[in-house]
This record gives sequence, C-alpha cells and structure tokens, in this order.
Amino acid sequence: MLNNLRDALRPVLERLGRGFSSTGLSPNFWTCVGLVLALTAAVAYGLGFEHALLVGGILILISGFFDIVDGQVARVTGKASSRGAYLDSVSDKIAESAIFVGIVVGGYAEPWLVVLAATLSLLVGYARAKSDSLNIKMQGIGIGERAERLLVIAIVGIIGYMEAALVIVSIIAGITLVQRMIVTMRQL
Repeated sequence: MLNNLRDALRPVLERLGRGFSSTGLSPNFWTCVGLVLALTAAVAYGLGFEHALLVGGILILISGFFDIVDGQVARVTGKASSRGAYLDSVSDKIAESAIFVGIVVGGYAEPWLVVLAATLSLLVGYARAKSDSLNIKMQGIGIGERAERLLVIAIVGIIGYMEAALVIVSIIAGITLVQRMIVTMRQL
C-alpha cells in the first residue's frame, strides 16, 4: 500500500537518493546499514529491558528509512542491479524474521501469535516472489506489505501493545496473501 505512494513522493525520494549517493557509499552499504539496525532492534526486543519496546520500535523505523535509501541511491547512481535487488530482498526477510524471534524471546507476545504473524508475513513475501517469477508484478498489491507490517510492529509496539500489533499484522498479512493469490490466479 505504501509502495503506491512512490510516484507521488518521487521528487523527495530522488533528492534523498542524491543526498546519500554524494557520500560515495554503495546502495549495498545502505542495505547492510538497514539490516544491522533491524537486527539490533531484534536484539533489543529479545533482551526485554525496560524500554526495549521503545528502542526496538525506533530502530525498526530507522531501519525502514535505510530500506528506502538503498533503492534510491541505486536509482540515482544507475547502480541498480539484480545482485543488489537480491541482497535487499534477502536482507528484508532476515530482518523481519529476526524481529519476530526477538519479540518471542523477549516475551512480548504468546509464541503461537508470533508464529502466526511470522508465517503469514513470510507467505506474503513468498507470494510476491513466486508471482514475480511468473512475470506478474506484486509490488503495491495488498494492504499489508512489509513496510506496513513493520510500521504496525514499531508504532503499536512503542505504545506497549505488541500482542495487538501482531494480531493486526496477522490480519493484514492474511488479507494481502489472499489479495496476491487472487491477482495472480486471474492473470494466469
């Protein structure tokens, strides 16, 4: 859903990409920065210290910012590549999985609920990858893409309702999975 805003935000995103590209650092570097921040959020959740939900949520939000930066740097520098897209995609799944593990280890939600949210989230990603392999583009299809799911975890988690966040993530991921299956089946 947030991916559908890219066209409206294109001028701002291009300025962002130019700004970060002026550092001379590669898009893959920025991908790794985002991954390290997401893994740090997962560790914060897993440690379960007093303000872990706040720290973890803020780290997820900053990680999401760098997930935008890497793609924009690749576009404005002409360094977009299959290799970079692969690294970005796999890093996204590693980050998302680690965050779910951190949540369960930290005891912020019932394990079954974390497993449900994680499974549905990974299935959304798989549905996109499989559809893309069939030349059916899924970017922007569904109400609960990765960005939306992580925003819910970060923001609702920050205010102290991680179980509610995981219920919301499970619902929007489930709806998105069905939406992507319907779109793909209609186009096949």
